[in-house]
Amino acid sequence: MVLESYSPEETFAIGKQLGEKCTPGAVICLDGDLGVGKTVFVKGVAKGLGVNEPVSSPTFTIVQEYEGRLPFYHFDVYRIEEPEEMDEIGYEDYFYGNGVCLIEWASQIEECLPKQAVRMTIEKDLSKGLSYRKITMKE
Repeated sequence: MVLESYSPEETFAIGKQLGEKCTPGAVICLDGDLGVGKTVFVKGVAKGLGVNEPVSSPTFTIVQEYEGRLPFYHFDVYRIEEPEEMDEIGYEDYFYGNGVCLIEWASQIEECLPKQAVRMTIEKDLSKGLSYRKITMKE
């Protein structure tokens, strides 16, 4: 499935719609270049899950936990050098639990990811405008 966004507000809304549909145990893998709008999308997912506190990228802590309709675990694995580093945070408890996991830079830890994870990429296409984003989802 391919979705198009022409503004950060639309990217947020797409994320919110996804968050509203998430069920316990959902794992969403999100990739895209720096500055493409991943965190805007994540904030939308959090809102759709009923998270009311501010959501920011957990770049230095790897995972941030939030309470909403379901527990929400926001991972940013950009700084992970070896997938084995995920063992240190007990990633399996998150990935195979009853919350919703959203993993930015998921391709960094490919061998840790569950087979049922939803794969998403966000890409820019400047020929369609500075704010245009193509959001591709594969299940």
